[in-house]
Amino acid sequence: MDTPVIEARGLVKTFGPTAALDGFDLTVPAGRVAGFLGPNGSGKSTAIRVLLGLLRADAGTARVLGLDAWADAVQIHRRTAYVPGDTSLWPGLTGGEIIDLLTGIRGGRRRRRRRDELIERFELDPTKKARSYSKGNRQKVALVAALSAQAELYVLDEPTSGLDPLMEAVFTDEVRRLSDEGSTVLLSSHILAEVEKLCDTVTIIRAGRDVESGTLAQLRHLTRSAVTATTTGDPARLAAVEGLHHLVHDDGRLAFDVDDARIPEVLRVLADLGVQNLTVAPPSLEELFLRHYGDRSAEQGCGHDAGRGAGHGAEASR
Repeated sequence: MDTPVIEARGLVKTFGPTAALDGFDLTVPAGRVAGFLGPNGSGKSTAIRVLLGLLRADAGTARVLGLDAWADAVQIHRRTAYVPGDTSLWPGLTGGEIIDLLTGIRGGRRRRRRRDELIERFELDPTKKARSYSKGNRQKVALVAALSAQAELYVLDEPTSGLDPLMEAVFTDEVRRLSDEGSTVLLSSHILAEVEKLCDTVTIIRAGRDVESGTLAQLRHLTRSAVTATTTGDPARLAAVEGLHHLVHDDGRLAFDVDDARIPEVLRVLADLGVQNLTVAPPSLEELFLRHYGDRSAEQGCGHDAGRGAGHGAEASR
């Protein structure tokens, strides 16, 4: 069995009385795009900074590319491209100069071609000083630097922050390109649709703990699907199906939720009822997210990501 590119076990990190990470586990297999999902303040950026050796965990173990995340951080940085959640740049340098500075250790003709291609795709003016850039343009600088690197691991923390929809689409294409090339990507986001369309696996974090982890299919298996149907028979029989919820019946039109494990039984009952049309909609990540957070998201303060704002532009591609 291949060694995971990222393997964290029981990570704990506190800032005063606040537990940013509280026994956090994460595994990222080689060649996968792994989603890291949670609201702002859930501990995502703190976990990433521990994995990159920018913070030292109070307890637990973290290995990246087979190396100790803290003791071997310099070696890990040489093999990793990183886009931080909040990108700070040197104000007196141009965007192009910053990109060259961040990727200089990798050099080479191929990188320069890739750099120019990405600058064009992201519609970035590399001749402007960083002090004149909007948040979106600062993010483009970090993305161009990271994506033009020939890295073994790409760590992208809220990478589309500040981008408009067109540039988000460009980013999606570029991550798919990395996936097609067999690269390993850790994509941290609170944007559910972004994770859903890009990632092979998902880890959901809440209050510093991993609460679910698996493929999208596995996570959906833990939830309910929405069913709508039209039947000619009496739907009273459906009420006896275990795992069926919120049944609404209106003149032959049915709507309800059902645990996915019970779908085969529901289909048999509907067939006996003379089903005329049927739709079964699997749960979205939105529903998975709400299952774990709901209204309690508001209870989590921003303290769980304490320490994330200290990142410098040099972290865009270490």
